[in-house]
Amino acid sequence: MASEQEPMSSAPAPEALPPAPARRQGSRLVRILRHRWYDERDAARAIDAAALRRLEQQVAASERRHSGEIRVSVEAGLPLSYLWRGASARERAVALFGKLRVWDTEHNNGVLIYLLLAEHAIEIVADRGLARLVPQAHWDRVLAGMREAFRAGRFAAGLEGAVQAVDAMLASHFPVVEGAHNPNELPDTPDIR
Repeated sequence: MASEQEPMSSAPAPEALPPAPARRQGSRLVRILRHRWYDERDAARAIDAAALRRLEQQVAASERRHSGEIRVSVEAGLPLSYLWRGASARERAVALFGKLRVWDTEHNNGVLIYLLLAEHAIEIVADRGLARLVPQAHWDRVLAGMREAFRAGRFAAGLEGAVQAVDAMLASHFPVVEGAHNPNELPDTPDIR
């Protein structure tokens, strides 16, 4: 898994997070309010209908070149249960990696690209089939490109660039063999929450 805060190149099980210290209760309330302020309308403004269609088409075209699966997930704010226990964007991305069944691909080469708008957090979770083949420096470059686009408010462009970079990795390591069956194992439509 790659992350804006703590880059990693594999998708480990979520780590148990300790409860927030008592002195940080005020910051917990601020975080909860910030996440409750954002909703699906904010996600729709960041990634409009035209951008969603472009991302879906880009993922579909990408998956014809390789046996991997790419999922894009954009979430306005974390669910209250995550906020109450002080969970990180990384923990949520790993949970969505499972919930969206990205881990369940035949060749263990699924990739989740996750954007959490309330915290401007980005995560890339790669299944073990791809994660063991791609050096951390490459994930860091993908994250840097996303971060630059997001800072400029170009969320769709940042996600499109990430899909393009992941496509190149998957096509390099898991190309479709001529005449081989290449089923579409996961939806191509971005997951917007």
